[in-house]
Amino acid sequence: MVLPEASSLNAQSTGELKKLWLYTNYDCNLSCSYCVAESTPQASRRSLTLAMVQRLCDEAAALGFTQVYFTGGEPFILPEIYPMLSYSSRRFETTVLTNGMLLYGPRLEQLKAVGHDNLIVQISLDGATPEQHDCYRGQGSWAKTVAGVQALLEAGFRVRLATTQTSTNRSHLDEMCAFCRALGIPEEDHIVRPLARRGFSKEGCEVGKHNLSPETTINVDGVYWHPLSTDPDMLVSEQIFPLAQVVDLMQAEYLRLQEAQAGLQTFQ
Repeated sequence: MVLPEASSLNAQSTGELKKLWLYTNYDCNLSCSYCVAESTPQASRRSLTLAMVQRLCDEAAALGFTQVYFTGGEPFILPEIYPMLSYSSRRFETTVLTNGMLLYGPRLEQLKAVGHDNLIVQISLDGATPEQHDCYRGQGSWAKTVAGVQALLEAGFRVRLATTQTSTNRSHLDEMCAFCRALGIPEEDHIVRPLARRGFSKEGCEVGKHNLSPETTINVDGVYWHPLSTDPDMLVSEQIFPLAQVVDLMQAEYLRLQEAQAGLQTFQ
């Protein structure tokens, strides 16, 4: 279990630039009240194409990236998510973030065809009971999510659970950890993360370039500082390619921020 405090979000190095985050789309089957991406069933799709993902993977491999993360929106709404995951997982440890509710029937069968070796399915689950989960994510979502987790485990996938700490579940985290173990999820595959005050969320910690380590994050509109937000203030470049140039820009901006913070501390 990992539970970072707000103060530990301060950037320490640019090593996280070797993680590539891809916002495949922004539409979703849920309307979570704290969604940092402001995803809903009515949200504009704003999707990456398969060709874009393949080029990004090619250039990331050449640059020594080690991990690729697919997020949204709900990635499994996209018909092209399966060839995207297949292309990525041939070279990288690949993680796809999902609410898990759509992973049954034909979608699950297509995911099985992708293979398991380098693929992690990260599912958002905020509580050991519906009451702890559904109040933010919608009535009935807990039961469908847990069913998705169980189906993936039965199919042999590595499943990681991500729990967002909220005012509702904060006093029940031990219960949630025990529930994860009961499902068969090891402790190292359970993440507990703080709520960020971005997107739809009106509570949580304030985050921005000043206190987040840069992680190369891409959507159809450009390159952003960190996957927690693709708000305009987090934009690094509207130009996505070549990826090497993007990484140089992020490194340069990181160094400027570090120098500015060091100067401020010296002045104080």
